[in-house]
Amino acid sequence: MPNHIPPALVASLAGLPGFNKETFLAVHAAAEKITSVRLNPLKLATAEKRSEVLITLSPQGHSRVPWSTEGYYLPERPSFTFDPFFHAGAYYVQEASSMFLEQAVRATVDLNAPLKVLDLCAAPGGKSTLLQSLLNEESILVSNEVIKPRAALLADNVSRWGAANVVVSNNDPRDFSRLPGYFDLIVIDAPCSGSGLFRRDPELIPEWSPENVVLCSQRQQRILADALPALKEEGILIYSTCSFSQEEDEMILDWLAAHFELENIPLPVDEAWQIVPAVSPKSNCTGYRFYPDRLKGEGFFIACFRKRSGESPRKWKEQKVAALAAKDKEKLSHWIDMSRDQQYLLHQDEALIMPPALYKEIALLQQQLYIRKAGIKAGQLGAKELIPDHQLAASTLVAANIPRVELDLPEALLYLRKEDPAIHTDIKGWALIQYHQMPLGWAKILPNRMNNYYPKEQRILKEITGL
Repeated sequence: MPNHIPPALVASLAGLPGFNKETFLAVHAAAEKITSVRLNPLKLATAEKRSEVLITLSPQGHSRVPWSTEGYYLPERPSFTFDPFFHAGAYYVQEASSMFLEQAVRATVDLNAPLKVLDLCAAPGGKSTLLQSLLNEESILVSNEVIKPRAALLADNVSRWGAANVVVSNNDPRDFSRLPGYFDLIVIDAPCSGSGLFRRDPELIPEWSPENVVLCSQRQQRILADALPALKEEGILIYSTCSFSQEEDEMILDWLAAHFELENIPLPVDEAWQIVPAVSPKSNCTGYRFYPDRLKGEGFFIACFRKRSGESPRKWKEQKVAALAAKDKEKLSHWIDMSRDQQYLLHQDEALIMPPALYKEIALLQQQLYIRKAGIKAGQLGAKELIPDHQLAASTLVAANIPRVELDLPEALLYLRKEDPAIHTDIKGWALIQYHQMPLGWAKILPNRMNNYYPKEQRILKEITGL
């Protein structure tokens, strides 16, 4: 069978809305690689800057992802590893179908309101960075990942994005029942059997089996049951998978409708997008199927619900956090744009920056969850000065008068390999290293060398050739 798509999978999809066996197999056999990126509006504030990044990614042009405000298709996959704009957080490389989350959020919540949002299965960070771009500054996003190494990757990607109103946690879904009725929106992009990604990642195919589909469906039910107590009454649940199997898609909608007081929310979908509405067999709940033979993207499924009843949010005793002392705040004043409405706190000799809304909630979240990252880490407070953290460099909070060193492409790549690009500058001491005015990280410039403070775990490992 073309591209070795499992016959049992193909047989299970027969009769489902939008499924065409011939074109489905043909598109997998062709194995076209679709490349799409989503720009970071936090860092690309002007049309000129957006255009510069897109031209760098694809000199021969680009096209819009129709259901995404910031999404673009590239005709060929560039080397993201060797693009300093990628390391600066100018964009996120995200599969186009999953960008439809934007439409689901816009249709179901008031984005002008201050929201508490949970992205439960968040690594590596595509949906979290998308959510952050949609939320206002008074909202809080908790991005969670249960697997520890993946939580570390999630924290790195969220840091690169540069936003201060995000918490990264490393918890099992059941831990969120400690926060009854807390969240206005919960997004669960559930672990699944992965059949929607077979065209992009053929190595997933041997792992697929009907038995694994059943196991994934059971896991999805557990995750949903564990997380739903944390959703407030009238709150929104968005559920998605990258699976074609009914057991993980429409049947999960039926299970939700049977076991919880949830109202399914149909979404407005442009017919030109070729997204297929799919109604669940028992409860007539509507979800949406994305087929790679119908649209420019991989396999995806998404559905939305409103919670009709639930526990009232618990009245928590106000928790105190260690605010930054005046003398320590003075150490920050040289580094940070203090005109911004931010709060400053101390955590294990490190200065953290966060917006007032997150500052108000952080003690409670820290009490109930294992937190890997909260807000922006400004740096380590030394006896005389701040030793700046990479999170600060990746943020938009750095003071305008901080010394900056502009690098060209070969120099920037050497810096990103954590090497000395051998630059010549009159600057002495700490400097923000930039590429086309976009910060990459910190360096300390000494009389005869540069100490490179780019994070070791994020450095480019591939050898640089052809420059």
